Amino acid sequence: MKLHSLLIRCTAIALAAVAMAPAFAQDYPSKAIQFVVMYPPGGASDVVARVLGHKLGDAWKQPVVIENRAGANGIIAMQHVAKSPADGYTLLMGNVGPNAINSSIYKMPIDPTKEFTPVVLTNLVPLMLVVNSSADVNSMEELIAKAKANPAKFSYGTGGTGTAGHFAMELFMMNAGIKMERISYKGDGLALNDMIGGHVQAMFTTGASALPHVQAGRLKVLAVGTKVRLPSLPNVPTVAELGQPGFEAVSWGGVLVPAGTPKPVVAKLNSEINRILKMPDVREQLARTGSEVAGGTAEEFEKYIAFETGKWANVAQVAKIKTE
Repeated sequence: MKLHSLLIRCTAIALAAVAMAPAFAQDYPSKAIQFVVMYPPGGASDVVARVLGHKLGDAWKQPVVIENRAGANGIIAMQHVAKSPADGYTLLMGNVGPNAINSSIYKMPIDPTKEFTPVVLTNLVPLMLVVNSSADVNSMEELIAKAKANPAKFSYGTGGTGTAGHFAMELFMMNAGIKMERISYKGDGLALNDMIGGHVQAMFTTGASALPHVQAGRLKVLAVGTKVRLPSLPNVPTVAELGQPGFEAVSWGGVLVPAGTPKPVVAKLNSEINRILKMPDVREQLARTGSEVAGGTAEEFEKYIAFETGKWANVAQVAKIKTE
């Protein structure tokens, strides 16, 4: 009899929790939301978070506070969010490096695939293969041929270990059967400056970083890492077109919340952010950072992270990128 009563009580509690979930989502948000960014102010992730935060605040009449917690390749910010209450009041502006690459090269204190619930993929940042304009390299094929013939003379720059540009180049070299020495810098800007100075020969970087130099005649774009050609560079082929079928390497951003956040809250965030991403002024602001608007369901974003994590883990293994 006691067991029967206990079962009835447990069932009642479970049903009450299910009934409360929609009500909780309906009331959400009822206080300020903290939006954590893994990088210092001014970068693409920071800009996207601030644009979304401003729009969310306007729509929900609650403040959205941007908090930049830079350091340790995003781990500091990720730990903070992972330990926060799973109630939808702490958001993480995710990125390809910390969320899909880090775990394959670093000893992570947390598991990105288990500690967070994906909400929505917000933006894609195309990468492009660039070289110095004065270099005697005018195509991707020439770069590969010269690197094969004179491997000791070719190096490439990265904005840091585990960045999208770093892994894009590793994937490119794997497919091309070449090896260039990696020179790592604290940011793409420093790497590009050294490329302009002739100290490194090639690099995968974002359009926002490279295009001002391209327009000034200091750099030239050999190929883009997207699936299709960029509308802004219609005459520049994709890496896939030039002999590496299926090649895709982009940086990306997306919103995540602590694991266990109620599904109705995740759904509400997803719906509102998708609505915001369709706004013309939002698209314009993101375009200035070199980003293309994404969007989609939480489930699609979860699958995308899993795909990206597997892809880059394979690159790390084959290229023997050392764990640091």
